[in-house]
Amino acid sequence: MGIVRTASVIFDLDGTLVDSEPNYYEAGRRLLAQYGVKDFSWEHHTRFIGIGTRETLEILRGEYGIEAPVDELLAGKNRNYLELARASTDVFPEMRTFVELLHAEEVPMAVASGSSRAAIEAVLAGTGLEAFITTAVSAEEVARGKPEPDVFVEAARRLGTAPADCVVLEDAAPGAAAAHAAGMRCIAVPYVPETAGDPAFGAAGLLFAGGQGEFTARAAYDWLRSAQA
Repeated sequence: MGIVRTASVIFDLDGTLVDSEPNYYEAGRRLLAQYGVKDFSWEHHTRFIGIGTRETLEILRGEYGIEAPVDELLAGKNRNYLELARASTDVFPEMRTFVELLHAEEVPMAVASGSSRAAIEAVLAGTGLEAFITTAVSAEEVARGKPEPDVFVEAARRLGTAPADCVVLEDAAPGAAAAHAAGMRCIAVPYVPETAGDPAFGAAGLLFAGGQGEFTARAAYDWLRSAQA
């Protein structure tokens, strides 16, 4: 017996479906170096996991006293990221298996991400995930990024599914908070396992506290089936 057909699954992209954070870090490091910032570390980058690119750059612009407009910074980071993403982006193997399981059950799926539309499309095409997931929403297309619920609400609208009938997969606390604010259930797979105790993950219906190393497609699939029963 398959999953109830009215259920829809909405994936965050970066750090959830694909391991794109190293590319985002490198894109940001290169960008900031162009403006004289030489000490942007991976640890600093992890503070912004789950936050949209524009919001991240607004904060970094203030922290480093960069005078360039945010739109200029955004365009530069997107250029850097697209170059890196097209060269190589890895899909988490168990996530690919989960997507394939859902596709076989004809479960509607979408991506809702803080990345640019161009970045989402490049990653989905480059990884082959576009064959399974054809609906995507970028934070560029809504008024507010995560932790506000806008991208998830818009994804549900495009799927034709009520928010209460959607399950979100997220790796970051702001995304888990956005899912909760949207009235959706959440499967949380923290990209940084040390953040698993964040209160935003406390409302998750299923938490893989060990992150991708603990996540299995079968466990998520079985939970989804039981949650829809």
